[in-house]
Amino acid sequence: MPSCPDPEFLDTTADRLAALPTVRAVALGGSRAQGVHRPDSDWDMAVYYRGSFDPDDLRAVGWEGEVSEVGGWGGGVFNGGAWLQVDGRRVDVHYRDLDVVEHELAEAAEGRFRVEPLLFHLAGIPTYLLVAELAVNQVLRGELPRPAGYPDRLRATAAERWHGTARATLDYARTNHAPHGRLTETAGAVATAAAQAAHGVLAARGEWVTNEKRLLERAGLRGIDAVVGALRAEPAVLVRAVARAGEILTEARQ
Repeated sequence: MPSCPDPEFLDTTADRLAALPTVRAVALGGSRAQGVHRPDSDWDMAVYYRGSFDPDDLRAVGWEGEVSEVGGWGGGVFNGGAWLQVDGRRVDVHYRDLDVVEHELAEAAEGRFRVEPLLFHLAGIPTYLLVAELAVNQVLRGELPRPAGYPDRLRATAAERWHGTARATLDYARTNHAPHGRLTETAGAVATAAAQAAHGVLAARGEWVTNEKRLLERAGLRGIDAVVGALRAEPAVLVRAVARAGEILTEARQ
């Protein structure tokens, strides 16, 4: 059980993270930063460092849990972190390299980004998620750059790319999986395409995305559940389902 109130816990934890070598800022993210959390929600925090970061410094704080190496979460822009228990609370700490963050901020302003794989994310993550964090997270210690709104160039390029990827994903399922009765592959393609299209819908609106947890709801694509729920390992059923998924994704874009 927690031994202190949430504000005191947050203040103390932020101080300890900010004291780590090379850390220049600490931010609160996730549902708690956006005020949509539940009482049992995790505490998502990010440490922004300049230069190198040594996970052993975080381990030395003595919190119970798992601390990854830098690059331990795939080596992309989400380059590692920790799952911890701090004063009876679940705390996720994410590593954020300030040089990388500033680079992706400049890239997003020009409408450029990459999509990287990341655990638990169907569509992968666009590298501008680092910029989304700057826009929506609460800075607890230090200073961080802030994007001046959602870049117009990014709205155009991200929307087009995500929708194109969603169409390609469904086209592949329609040609290579559905006609052969491959239920699992077709279901996976429909779910992935829905997540991809949802990114496109929100990019076109200029709405930042930091994860996939409420992505379909926000994009108005929860109706895809009915398509997935009706799937059966029969070619005709799967072909119709892929076609219906395409209609739903197209309607969401309009």
